[in-house]
Amino acid sequence: MAITSLVPLKPGRSLMDWIRLTKSGKDMAGLKGRLIEVTEDELAKHNKKEDCWICIRGFVYNVTPYMEYHPGGEDELMKAAGTDGTDLFDQVHRWVNYESMLKECLVGRMAAKLIGAPKEITSVSEEKKHLNGMLPEKKVLGASSKDLTPSYDWFQTDSLITIVIYTKQKDMNAELVILDCEDKRLRGEIIVDDSSYLLEVDLDQAIQEDMAVNIAEKVGKVEIILKKKDKVHWKILGQPLENHNTFMKRTDRGLFYRKCKLVSKTEVTHDTKLFCLLLPKSTHLRVPTGQHVYLKQIIAGTEVVKPYTPVLPFLPLDFQEPSCHDSAYIYLMIKIYSCGLFTQALDHLQIGDYISVSNPEGSFKKSQVQTSEDLFLLAAGTGFTPMVKLLNFALTEVSCLRTVKLIFFNRTEDDILWRNQLEQLALKDERFEVQFILSQPIRDWVGKQGMISSSLLSEFVKRSRKDSKVLICICGPAPFTEQGVQYLKDLGYSQEEVHPFIA
Repeated sequence: MAITSLVPLKPGRSLMDWIRLTKSGKDMAGLKGRLIEVTEDELAKHNKKEDCWICIRGFVYNVTPYMEYHPGGEDELMKAAGTDGTDLFDQVHRWVNYESMLKECLVGRMAAKLIGAPKEITSVSEEKKHLNGMLPEKKVLGASSKDLTPSYDWFQTDSLITIVIYTKQKDMNAELVILDCEDKRLRGEIIVDDSSYLLEVDLDQAIQEDMAVNIAEKVGKVEIILKKKDKVHWKILGQPLENHNTFMKRTDRGLFYRKCKLVSKTEVTHDTKLFCLLLPKSTHLRVPTGQHVYLKQIIAGTEVVKPYTPVLPFLPLDFQEPSCHDSAYIYLMIKIYSCGLFTQALDHLQIGDYISVSNPEGSFKKSQVQTSEDLFLLAAGTGFTPMVKLLNFALTEVSCLRTVKLIFFNRTEDDILWRNQLEQLALKDERFEVQFILSQPIRDWVGKQGMISSSLLSEFVKRSRKDSKVLICICGPAPFTEQGVQYLKDLGYSQEEVHPFIA
């Protein structure tokens, strides 16, 4: 996965400054309020920094005025200048709400290419296929994948509706099933590698809030059990919504959000807090180890989205059996920046307020740890957050690991997150070792000092045996991660042995 660095912005070029500019009444698109249809030839003409148009998902934007405000720098935007930048956008930050950020820069739609009229549903029986677990051909990933395409069925009793999804996948588990229901709108997503199957209907009748999900892991069968609000016979499950019964790449789906309630906010360090969010009763969501979610807030009328990796409420010290935390909660460890528009808005949330939380995303697979003998975790600041669940999983469930070492970079002692818990964990489990490294120690620090470097990594990242299978995970600010990945490559570690956490 590519790592995109942030670049220093000029004074007066912050996100808040951009929002103010978009509300100033200035003609950002340069068309005096008109919207036009843009051909490929016309789009290609606007490919310079002083005249830059980009197409994203069929809409063309004049991003010229945004150049100096783009956190990734002008060069990143210019990669898509005068072209369709959808794929590049999805690779770097699919989660950004460009429609909100660039709405005043909208030039118009791309001129459509006629490729033949879509086939219409011509009979009632054909329409019913949508709700009988049969997948419309146009939604299948490809002919070779047709036999592996999930399907579903449903049945009812006087009080229950049971939906059965046949995923045709072995080792199905609760983390691969995401379920939401709000105002009769039921959305169930089943994750299958980098694709997903979606069941999305407007239910025929009202249901109670609490739902149950049962999973037959070995055969890949998922049961969703709904409680009827009224004991009446349902003639149909419901009306299919636009993306119902589809099986496609996850990157082709828009992010789905649900509103979660803030139930607590506790101090971790002088500038970092642990936020506890309560999922709705009618949501089934488990964030897998190594994956992140996106938080969405409306700030000054503009939708702003940022990624965060959920943690545990604390580091478990008893690894006799897997820890079981209440899955109704999501815990986020967030650094509050004094000039950070998003984190300041987060910090001003009151207990009982709501914030939108997305489905999980991320490329990390637990199997990467399960086949390793040595696990090294390189973290800088809140880059520690992906390591929390990873530590818990590794020490609880991976018996082949000989060593687990956390090399934790911070500026000062006061910046170290969960220091006491990490030191207790090192005393409790002989496989685990933690090394704190400070760049700006302010007291009589007897530990290691410095920044990430090749010499420092060669000192602390060593295989326990010559042929040990090793996994090195790294997370922190983009420059830290970039440098760390390069140093590890220079030290002879392969791309398969290094996993950078990037959102």
